[in-house]
Amino acid sequence: MGALQLTLGGIAVVLGVVAWGMFAATIARFVRVIRLGQPDSTRNGPFWPRFKTLVKEFAAHTRMNRKRSVGPAHWLVMWGFLLGSLALFEAYGEVFVPTWGWPILDDFPPFQLLMELLGLGTIVGILVLMAIRQRNHPRRADRQSRFQGSNFKWAYFIEAVVLIEGIGIIGVRAAKSALNTHEGPLWASFVSNPIGQLLPASPNLVTIFAFVKLMSATVWLIVVARTMTMGIAWHRFSAFFNIYFKREADGGVALGALKPMMSGGKVLDLEEADPDEDTFGVGKIEDFSWKGWLDFSTCTECGRCQEQCPAWNTGKPLSPKLVITQLRDHAYAKAPYLLAGGKRDMAGDEIGLSGDNMYAGIDVLAIAESQKALVGDDGGVIDPDVLWSCTSCGACVEQCPVDIEHVDHIVDMRRYQVMIESAFPSELNGMFKNLENKGNPWGQNAKDRLAWTEDLDFEVPVFDGDLGDAEYLFWVGCAGAFEDRAKKTTRAVAELLHMAGVKYVVLGSEESCTGDPARRAGNEFLFQMLAQQNVEVLNSVFEGRERKARKVVVTCAHCFNTLANEYPELGGQFDVVHHTQLLNRLVREKQLVPVAPVAQDVTYHDPCYLGRHNKVYEAPRELVGATGAQLREMPRHGDKSMCCGAGGARMWMEEKIGKRINIERVDEALGTAPSKIATGCPFCKVMLNDGLTARQSDGSASEKVEIVDVAQMLLEAVKRKPEPKPVPLGAPSLADE
Repeated sequence: MGALQLTLGGIAVVLGVVAWGMFAATIARFVRVIRLGQPDSTRNGPFWPRFKTLVKEFAAHTRMNRKRSVGPAHWLVMWGFLLGSLALFEAYGEVFVPTWGWPILDDFPPFQLLMELLGLGTIVGILVLMAIRQRNHPRRADRQSRFQGSNFKWAYFIEAVVLIEGIGIIGVRAAKSALNTHEGPLWASFVSNPIGQLLPASPNLVTIFAFVKLMSATVWLIVVARTMTMGIAWHRFSAFFNIYFKREADGGVALGALKPMMSGGKVLDLEEADPDEDTFGVGKIEDFSWKGWLDFSTCTECGRCQEQCPAWNTGKPLSPKLVITQLRDHAYAKAPYLLAGGKRDMAGDEIGLSGDNMYAGIDVLAIAESQKALVGDDGGVIDPDVLWSCTSCGACVEQCPVDIEHVDHIVDMRRYQVMIESAFPSELNGMFKNLENKGNPWGQNAKDRLAWTEDLDFEVPVFDGDLGDAEYLFWVGCAGAFEDRAKKTTRAVAELLHMAGVKYVVLGSEESCTGDPARRAGNEFLFQMLAQQNVEVLNSVFEGRERKARKVVVTCAHCFNTLANEYPELGGQFDVVHHTQLLNRLVREKQLVPVAPVAQDVTYHDPCYLGRHNKVYEAPRELVGATGAQLREMPRHGDKSMCCGAGGARMWMEEKIGKRINIERVDEALGTAPSKIATGCPFCKVMLNDGLTARQSDGSASEKVEIVDVAQMLLEAVKRKPEPKPVPLGAPSLADE
């Protein structure tokens, strides 16, 4: 052990003790800060399903691999970090004694191969990730880059440290190979051995490589310990917990049903809620649950959510990534004030601290941060235009590799704005009043809910107090009953069910809006009112029937999601199917037989609340195929499908910023040169129709292209047109007239 070893080893140990101490202290502070959030006992179990999800997502990289170019490279870097820690701690011995290695393991060829692969994999993996970041740099693609708004200084720092660590692993092994101290087969050191033959046999070289490896890790520890908002670094630790504590214990993403409105860790009962004690949504950063704070801390700024967001892609100010990072920065800036016991009432007055010098010892920046409004256009953390641009399509949640629950957080903020601040887009006022007074967003009279049946040549059975032998309740929905374009879908489904001999009834004037637009807009009180009313009606309709026999078929993807996923929380247990699922089964069972093929090119638009929120992708596509049409997929389809722009109550709001989302989607559909654009949701049908009309009026789309529901296509295929009547010999033909 020479002077170099003693000097560099001593420096490494001293700085290492300081760095690890700072790191441990920061982790302890992390725990205290995250616990500032509201309690949420729904995340506690069950253990084994959550643990299984954790192992699957991190070991197999199931969510990261949604980007095939990124997944394998990140997998290599991840294992290089986790198992490469063995090489890091080994370096504390190597810096003093260049020939030192882990007892037993260092002479075990499989372990040598593992270290070799970890070093090589780390280098290759990080170089690929660096290339991907540069290829997608905002300077090349403006706001379309998923990295727009990400902190590049942090990213470059992390990439440099990872690269140095990988080089350090191979460098130390190559320098030790040059000393011939730990001989092993070439297959176990297939990179370091050849490099070692080019290096001088110098113990000092081993020490220097080990010291560089240690210093890069030490600098990393010190920097991240002092920067709690560096999610690109901290996700290495917090992601495990964020995945384990995700909303759905079965491993599903936080889509479908919204998170119930909670206060104090319990689901809020609006009939017994106390505005002075309970929180209605999220009005301050501390109103988010601890899982929300963990979400903010875990964001890696990878921008996958931003890349898929329809609002961001059409020039709106909303980026799911930036919403999370802005909440994160605000949370950690305000944390010292909250940790000291600070608290403000709704008017902004201090009620948590008292005394003549109540802010003594608290960072002045934290005090200033505590005075910021969470949502506001005058210095608020989140601008109202950002909050109300969200369509709740769930693309951000679907794509996030660390299971951040963006939609739940956005809706929680909307809830506070609507129910406490009464601050929401003016267009929603009319929609709320229509829902409250008329039971539908259009403000139509309930007696007109059966107007769609008037053109049919058969009688539509209406529930009269007894289901009889009816197998299904056909939930028509507000759009299906009142919107002219959606009525065509309703009629098509009714006619197909009639042709197939399926027994069903409709509720008629007893039906009311499911409450989906109210809930997505944040008006939880109105949603609860409508939902409880509907659950009461439906339970009376199905009285005496077991759960599996309480069958409901719906044409609206939003009704489908609400009835199937949200009504169970209110005591409404039903077997809900979408009309495309039922019709597809009827075709398979030969109860509906296409006889007149639709020989046209068709592209299919996935409704967000049917596809992404409920994973129904194949049934509508199989129906398109059954009609004889040629399906042409858009670039964004399936779980990456782009929203039509109607969700999140956006159907009733003006789109004043950027390009209209429905125009963007129609442009993409027209790029497949279709004869028809098919969908399975009346909201989508309306939005796409409006977009197509706009494009036809400016001459960029053919007048022959039309928007149809899949049910309309099927009806056209199964309904044989009547044969032309023969013209008697000598009778005048139409051509003669």
